[in-house]
Amino acid sequence: MATLFHHPLCPRSRFVRVLLGEYGIEPDLIEERPYERRRDFLIANPAGELPVLVEQNDFVVPGAAVIAEYLDETRGLAFGEHRLLPERPAGRVEVRRLTEWFNLKFYEEVSGPLVSEKVYKRFMTSAEGGGAPDMNVVRAARANIRYHLRYIGYLTSTRKWLAGDQLSHADLAAAAHLSCADFVGDVPWGEDEAAKDWYTRMKSRPSFRAILNDRLPGMTPAAVYADLDF
Repeated sequence: MATLFHHPLCPRSRFVRVLLGEYGIEPDLIEERPYERRRDFLIANPAGELPVLVEQNDFVVPGAAVIAEYLDETRGLAFGEHRLLPERPAGRVEVRRLTEWFNLKFYEEVSGPLVSEKVYKRFMTSAEGGGAPDMNVVRAARANIRYHLRYIGYLTSTRKWLAGDQLSHADLAAAAHLSCADFVGDVPWGEDEAAKDWYTRMKSRPSFRAILNDRLPGMTPAAVYADLDF
């Protein structure tokens, strides 16, 4: 049994959880609070970042991008034409480009700030930097998400999925990050209908069920968060 160190509202952790779900893998989940910088966790991943996958033989695979590539190398061939990272180089480049777009750019501009300000700070001590959210940061993230939604809408209006004709890492990453912003009620779904339709398809997938059931003490997700027909 694989073990995944994650946080329920960490966008990159959610990407890997959905990815594992697509592979039919149900890992043991261990909640990690990265802001606590536990010594044992830092030994597993000196970068101090989530997620971290530990295989049955105690083989440690740190980081969302590395885990995604590792799973493709070890499980991807069994998917045949439905492989989540395409066979052809051009297809792989586009999937990797968009996966990085969401795991880095979207994370830095939207999901990372929203989760840090509206979730992590609630549970952090004052010494760790906890407290009230910085609303200037939140407002910037709310502004940034609009052009990301329009970009998703542009892609899905010209393709079946974000990177082409097949579901890929790119779709899973984008949906995972959006799900975190949706949890805290900061996705303006009226911004782009094509993006909304694509996300409806994503949140209806069986691999998405676990993260839609995530809850945190004292926090209630947005009304449409788990609604498959929003």
